[in-house]
Amino acid sequence: MNSPRLVATDLDGTALRSDGSVSSRTAAAFARVEKSGAVLVLVTGRPPRWMREVAEAIGHRGLAICANGALVYDLHTEQIVESHLIQAEVVAEVVDQLRANIPGLAFSVEYEGGFAHESDFRLGGLDRRAGVGSGVAPGALVARPCAKLLALHQEMDAGGLHGIVHDLVGHLVTATYSSGRALIEMSAHGITKATALAGLAARHGIGPEEAVAFGDMPNDLPMLAWAGRSYAVANAHPDVLAVVGQLTAANDDDGVARVLEELYR
Repeated sequence: MNSPRLVATDLDGTALRSDGSVSSRTAAAFARVEKSGAVLVLVTGRPPRWMREVAEAIGHRGLAICANGALVYDLHTEQIVESHLIQAEVVAEVVDQLRANIPGLAFSVEYEGGFAHESDFRLGGLDRRAGVGSGVAPGALVARPCAKLLALHQEMDAGGLHGIVHDLVGHLVTATYSSGRALIEMSAHGITKATALAGLAARHGIGPEEAVAFGDMPNDLPMLAWAGRSYAVANAHPDVLAVVGQLTAANDDDGVARVLEELYR
């Protein structure tokens, strides 16, 4: 069997260890992919501002599709090379609709070059540790286009909140989730990890049958469905395990690297 011409992998919970680090085995496997001439793509919900440590750990190899497909980021140069943004008027309409129908939401936004959040938006681990700045007034969030709009609820479960958000504003944005918190991540309508990956692959003359993908959470499902070969890590969300036929070891056991070592001997 020929080695895939493209490798697409999620990061958190998939290729990264649970502490957010890149193991030496995974870094070596990524180097093997790029040395073979295949295209390495890290496909993540992370914004580019969270990518520097990963880029350094893997020797600035490959490309990254960030913010669930909204931004394509060149890891060699650490530059955004493609953007699919939610326009400001759409952000404002979505926030208005969700506030009117779901009490208790707090919002934040990822821009191409920054981040802003309301004062009652509880920051996640990476931003909390980095000491991201104080909250801004709600109106400031919707003043310009953004790569990703995030809505957080302190009491609801992620799956239930996602269903409500999709029903309310699914005609305006594409909503998904990727963590244990009730944190809904919204991209421009029709933008997913899969759409960005398919476009990137097409520009390289690569079809889905020539690609292998790895993931662990519901926001990975479109990408896993697109790729000709897909693997879930053993620690994946039940919804992913239910539909992805091939399984590899957990993220903390270098599951992605194990498969790549077999594919790129």
